[in-house]
Amino acid sequence: MENNTKGQNQSLITLGGQTLRKRFPLKYGLIFLFLTFFVLWVMFYSVNFTDHITCKLSELKKKVPTTEDSSPATITLKHPTEPPMLSSVCSFNSVLPEDTLELGFLKDYITWPETPSLPLTFSLNDTSHPAHSAYTILPRNGGGRWHVGDQLEVLIKINDFNGHPKKYGGDVLFARLHNPTVRAGVVGKVFDHHNGSYTAVFSLLWEGSAEVEVIMIHSSEAVTVIERVNLEQPGRIFFRSVFRSGTVTEAAICNVCLKAPPEQLCNYTDIQTGEPWFCYKPKKLKCEHRITHSFGGFTLKPMSMDNTLFQIGVNMKASIRSYGPSKITILPKSKVVNETVPIYASGLGEAMRTRPAGYYYQGAWRALDGTTVRQFNNGTAMSQCLKGKVVHLYGDSTIRQWFEYLVAKIPDLKLFDLKNPPKTGPFMALDYTNNILVTFRCHGPPIRAPVLPVSQLHFVANELDSVVGGSNTVVVIGVWAHFSTFPVEVYVRRLLSIRRAVVRLLNRAPDTLVVIRTANPKRLTVQESVTTDDFYFLQRDKILRAIFKEVNVRLLDAWEMSQAHYLPHDLHPPPPIIKNIIDVVLSHICPSGEL
Repeated sequence: MENNTKGQNQSLITLGGQTLRKRFPLKYGLIFLFLTFFVLWVMFYSVNFTDHITCKLSELKKKVPTTEDSSPATITLKHPTEPPMLSSVCSFNSVLPEDTLELGFLKDYITWPETPSLPLTFSLNDTSHPAHSAYTILPRNGGGRWHVGDQLEVLIKINDFNGHPKKYGGDVLFARLHNPTVRAGVVGKVFDHHNGSYTAVFSLLWEGSAEVEVIMIHSSEAVTVIERVNLEQPGRIFFRSVFRSGTVTEAAICNVCLKAPPEQLCNYTDIQTGEPWFCYKPKKLKCEHRITHSFGGFTLKPMSMDNTLFQIGVNMKASIRSYGPSKITILPKSKVVNETVPIYASGLGEAMRTRPAGYYYQGAWRALDGTTVRQFNNGTAMSQCLKGKVVHLYGDSTIRQWFEYLVAKIPDLKLFDLKNPPKTGPFMALDYTNNILVTFRCHGPPIRAPVLPVSQLHFVANELDSVVGGSNTVVVIGVWAHFSTFPVEVYVRRLLSIRRAVVRLLNRAPDTLVVIRTANPKRLTVQESVTTDDFYFLQRDKILRAIFKEVNVRLLDAWEMSQAHYLPHDLHPPPPIIKNIIDVVLSHICPSGEL
């Protein structure tokens, strides 16, 4: 029975095979099988093919109409996290793996209050307007008159162009208490209540009259645009390098990151610090033929809405009027009040207390961090303080100002001509009589230099590693302004590499004095408001303070020293502010009684 069944089955198979061979010759079957396996191999092992399919599917998906497509286009910026990734070998957002957690903390630390989404057809009338806004001086808690040592609180109400109260925060406000007669001034701390109202808190530090000044730097709507620009256009600035060999000269675009495959780029990433820098490869020459670095320009995409949100004196760097008195009279410190119990105007508690770095009185800066600021009013006093010292200055043009000031004020400190570019150096000045050496070197890319030889393009961290250090060595660092055109990650990476070098220096030479200069506000134009703006400076100032908070350095608070002064904001602070800054630095070098 089984044998019969097997025979029948074999007959069926044979019959089937004969039938198939008649309908589908064997050679065509083999070709079909080969093509099938080939297609499967391509689909599973070719990344380009699968990526292409994925991209096509994504494009088709975008073309499918959805309910979201019918909604009006808006600019929404709540708390932007990461800008779009570029398909290249580099990234604007690269930090060392061990710094990822600290980067996250710093980004959270500088997160700005939520700002509104802006329809592309938004109305200026709905945005913050200083002329329709006002501040009110709040009564002293417990009544009575103001005394030195009290805290003054000012309530600020922001309205729109129609005079309607704003319902959300996010405006950038600066506050100052000043007295022009005695050339006194102190910065107020502004607290955002996220409902269109703010509180500015001032420490009362001198007797006599004091006037409140509140300035809107930017509306919350302008901040939306500024943050969008930083998110969508991280490479809104570019640089150039010249390549030369023999009689052949070429130029190429350079930047922290360039969108191109590796074979089209010259990779100049620093070996020691890992700081990235790239240039497009020249067509004829090699990467090793690069000889200069220079600023190229801005590549900011035009935005039609910007001009109305960035009007000087209207809604940018515009004063807010007072609703009621703008001045108070400050009496001498009260003997009745227990000095251990702080006085608050509205009873909001310790969280609302301001602790300024210092204040001006009679035009001189008085620090509140325990430093006794001495007045170095002539070159003799300055040279006696610096006698036997080596002072290394690293940074941008706001640090170069210090070098120029010292050379101009100290009679025997002579500039040694190194034949270097006048804006970038490096520079060296010598005083043989008093054995003083002062040097300046600009920081590495992305320095916005006219033309700088690549041979002089050094990173601060690498320079610090070559400093011997010691009790007669002073190191000053000011790195901030040239990083405002990039995402904060670029600045964080640079400061962390500098911090590591500072720690190494202090470990091998603990007596070395290290001074860190903060940022400062500047004059603004429409173009600068979305490229190198006070808002960007404010964020980077906070980052710098946080990064060096636990390091044994002296912080030179150029931010408050500029904002509290009666002279207008300037990227390069005017001589009276520089004089006060140098007095603070020299006071750190030569405390009272150590001349």
